[in-house]
Order: sequence, then C-alpha cells, then structure tokens
Amino acid sequence: MAVLSNLGRYKDAGLLVLRIGLGAMMIFHGYPKLIGGPENWAQLGTSAKFVGLNFAPTFWGLMAALAEAAGGVLIILGLWFRPAAIFLTLNMIVASAMHLGKGDDLMTASHAIELAFVFAGLIFIGPGKYSIDKR
Repeated sequence: MAVLSNLGRYKDAGLLVLRIGLGAMMIFHGYPKLIGGPENWAQLGTSAKFVGLNFAPTFWGLMAALAEAAGGVLIILGLWFRPAAIFLTLNMIVASAMHLGKGDDLMTASHAIELAFVFAGLIFIGPGKYSIDKR
C-alpha cells in the first residue's frame, strides 16, 4: 500500500515507541522483584539451575531483578542500550528454560521466548536516533 510505505521514514519514532513500551513493561515486572529483598531474590534465583547455575541463587535472583528493572529504564532512555538488551535477552532465555524445565507447555513459556527474540533483535537494530546513545 502506497499510504503505508511512507511510514518507513519514521523508523526511529517506531523504535522509540517500542523502547518505551518494552521498557515500561520490564520495569513493571522487575521492580517488585527488585524490592522483594533477599528472600525473594533467592527464590527467583533458583530459576538459574535450569541453565546449569546451581550456586548463589540470591545473587542470580538479584541480577535477574536488576536486569528487568534497571534494564527497562535503560531501554527506555536508550542509554547503554545494547548491553541492557543483552542482559534482558539472557534473562528471558533463563525464564524460558525455567518454564520448559518445570514441564510447562510452550504456550506458558511463549511470552519469555518471544521477548528473548525481541531483545536479541534489538541488539542488532540499536536504539535509534531518539536515544541517549544516538550516533
């Protein structure tokens, strides 16, 4: 469609919308985990066993909570965008492995799997020109 083909000019605006939406939702999911404290982090960190990390669950839980909460802020701002996207991709891989390792069906794991692909793609695309990291 000719009308929609002109939207390609606004790809940086589209990336901004994507960054704001994804970042806000990651903050929404990660902030309660972050303020949950060491007991919550230890419980969250047990998910790391599904990727072979069977030690320091409190540490891994804190890292997962930080990846989601702080990573969401960084994604929105476009600051340290690619490192944040890498950490969020890894976090979603662990979440996917946890769901599948627990015996959940693909429908239950699909949200984490989809987000892993989105963040992995954003590593290559970058934050766009409406970001602190702009070039």
